[in-house]
Amino acid sequence: SDTDPVAAGTERCVCTNLLKRIQAFVIPHSHMDVGWVYTVQESMHAYASNVYSSVVEELSRVKSRKFIAVEQEFFRLWWVNVATDWHKKQVGQLLKEGRLEFIIGGQVMHDEAVTDVDDAILQLTEGHGFLYETFGVRPRFGWHVDPFGASATTPVLFALAGFDAHLISRIDYDLKDDMQKNKKLQFVWRGSPSLKEKQEIFTHTMDQFSYCTPSYLPFSNRSGFYWNGVALFPDPPKDGIYPNMSLPVTKETVELYAQTMVDNIKQRAQWFRTSHVLWPWGCDKQFFNASVQFMNMDVIMNYINTHSDKYGVAVQYATLQDYFQTVHQTNLSWDVRGNQDFLPYSTEPFQAWTGFYGSRNVLKGVARRASSLLYAAESLFTRYRISYPNGPVQKEWALDKLKALRWAVSEVQHHDGITGTESPKVADMYMEHLMQGMMGAEELLAAVILSNKGFVVVSDSGNVLEQHIIVYNPLAWNISTYINISVAYAMAVVLDDDGKAVPAQIQQSMESSTVYDLFFVVELGGLQYRMYIVQFPQSHCDTGSACGATHVARVVTFKKKNVSQWKRTGRKLLPVLNECYKLMFDQETNLLHSITDRCEKMRVRVQQDFWEYEANGDVHSGPISDNYIFTANGSAIPAYKSVAMEIVPGKVVSEIRQYFYSNLKYNLYLKVPVGFEGRLACFRLEQSYKVGPLEINRETVFRTRTSLKNNRTLFTDNNGYQMMKRTYKTFVNNTIARNYYPMVRAAYIQDDSSRVVFLSERAHGVASLSQGQLEVMLHRRLWNNQEWNLGYNLTLNDSSVVRPVLWMMLGSPSALSSIYQQEALQLQHRPVVMPIDQPREHHHPDNTDL
Repeated sequence: SDTDPVAAGTERCVCTNLLKRIQAFVIPHSHMDVGWVYTVQESMHAYASNVYSSVVEELSRVKSRKFIAVEQEFFRLWWVNVATDWHKKQVGQLLKEGRLEFIIGGQVMHDEAVTDVDDAILQLTEGHGFLYETFGVRPRFGWHVDPFGASATTPVLFALAGFDAHLISRIDYDLKDDMQKNKKLQFVWRGSPSLKEKQEIFTHTMDQFSYCTPSYLPFSNRSGFYWNGVALFPDPPKDGIYPNMSLPVTKETVELYAQTMVDNIKQRAQWFRTSHVLWPWGCDKQFFNASVQFMNMDVIMNYINTHSDKYGVAVQYATLQDYFQTVHQTNLSWDVRGNQDFLPYSTEPFQAWTGFYGSRNVLKGVARRASSLLYAAESLFTRYRISYPNGPVQKEWALDKLKALRWAVSEVQHHDGITGTESPKVADMYMEHLMQGMMGAEELLAAVILSNKGFVVVSDSGNVLEQHIIVYNPLAWNISTYINISVAYAMAVVLDDDGKAVPAQIQQSMESSTVYDLFFVVELGGLQYRMYIVQFPQSHCDTGSACGATHVARVVTFKKKNVSQWKRTGRKLLPVLNECYKLMFDQETNLLHSITDRCEKMRVRVQQDFWEYEANGDVHSGPISDNYIFTANGSAIPAYKSVAMEIVPGKVVSEIRQYFYSNLKYNLYLKVPVGFEGRLACFRLEQSYKVGPLEINRETVFRTRTSLKNNRTLFTDNNGYQMMKRTYKTFVNNTIARNYYPMVRAAYIQDDSSRVVFLSERAHGVASLSQGQLEVMLHRRLWNNQEWNLGYNLTLNDSSVVRPVLWMMLGSPSALSSIYQQEALQLQHRPVVMPIDQPREHHHPDNTDL
């Protein structure tokens, strides 16, 4: 080296002295849950509006002050309904000065475990679109401080969105301890194994204090650095005096405050490689009185900086841009993390946050259904506008319908929304917004379709009852599948829009003796809709006519079998076949016995049934399960004592109905598509369930046991974006719960020759707890006496009946790997079925005005 060793030594010495002084970046923020305990409306009234009004006022007053704004839903409601013209002008100025910074910029801080990547993108786009249109700004940093575990999809999504850095907090307690000790809390994350360094992002993990400032003060019994106290619901106090307001900063207390803050900054500094400390100042529902907050903190920070040599610390108000830019300028090299995620998440040995993967199953299902309906409405309306720019469906009306559903689907992605970890009234709020939005989208779909005057009903039916059904394929590829509608008549004929009879099947409904299930085959091009005419002949129907295309299926009933009387199982097997599979049912047990892949001549033993975990609800007698946490109080036990079975052999679908009896009844309906050889539908075995209401403190799982040798290794998807290999881990405590993972779209087990795949239309928790086994948690109903849970009404006493659907596929890993992702999308985006009238007589069908 040509470097002068003496000069180099001097340089090193100067650097060392500079590094002794810690630079603390004080980041004012308010963590504002879009839901959780209080509804959005309650939160806006009690505190959220005041956050933005008072922050803007206080930042405008003193030039050194800064603030980061995170969730857009509250900000947008404030901007539209509360902000004055002065407030709006000041926001623009503060953004220009870099003193107000939008972080993440999505409508919400979305959950990372049970959200679909499409919906994460939707809510991000919804917020970013508003920010760019209104201010011309684009957020550059993640701030995922509260989601319960971190997915590897999020860093990829944020990198693709142009973010410069990402920030996470909730990861396993023991892993965080280890990362702190070894100064590994910051790293470069390459979340996608295929995109690798093309979409990497610098990631900061918050230390053990997370996103709040320390609440303990050695000199006071009040809260820490929160001079505005705690938000009051339902109304803010008229006198401005809130509970638990911290001691004001005075001549007597300023040194005590300064020392507490400096000690905490120095403690945190030990865990990071640079001398720069990110010090989040804020917590849940803070800064609703920004005046008292900044007035007190200004004094402390001035005091610390005046005595900086004594303390060895300098402090400044900052945004994330300030902090990450400074760290970037250190030019250090960072460890690279691959596509491993931080799921599941545990806070203590008996606190595995894997319960929420299955909490509020109904809400999870409606959220996903709303998402797919939104996609269908957006795609259809977009194509309509291109084809008919001056068509009769008014653009503003249509966009209002879409906007309402976009808002509702975005809102529920919040980390206390789709997770099922909210109070009952907030769950009701999400549900109401989703249902209203879905009704609007259905109105829009109907308006677009019915505005097409090309619809002419062609049939030579004479005077018969007819109903008209529109079926829309929201996918961009051709599909061949069946749909199911309920009808009030024992016979029906289905004609397509060319007047040709299509294969159909009618049978007694499993739900009601006065209703019939009508299945019929639909063939649709990508993004195509077609009209089908359902005719109900009122007299005898000749099979030589169009009636011949409809198969009348009969129910075959099998004797109920008590588990205690099972004897020689596996001897009396009954086959149910389609062109892809042969399923064998054991008449001794009324359970599935095996499935054979007929293409590859491969047989797998398969048994499926319902099991229950009994949860503890008394905090004084051991660990509990709740909205968030799953704690298995021992192994699961069978949830039934006897099984009844009905089989409906069909020509469109063969259906196996199994009824599991104990104190409760669980229903499993297995549909085997028939006549779809060479098409995707042939490979899917549709399983729908009817579970609930459960007894209190029960968690119900659907367990599939197979002959696969998977060594308890499971593959689950990260948000429908990529598959993750989950190897079984043994822990001192809570091994069952800590081996649960979220399934958003897909999960599978496999060995060298076989793979069994499950696809889902809503999120569930899944695990492989023994060789060849996969279990899916379908429903939870819990109550406990923990004060915190009771105080916030977060006990998950969910008395609903849930009806989730899973598609099962079986075959070789190579055969299934090319089709299961496409099938997962087909399950998510099933055809939209819209009856546009009730059955009625049509005397002149060719003149019917639709």
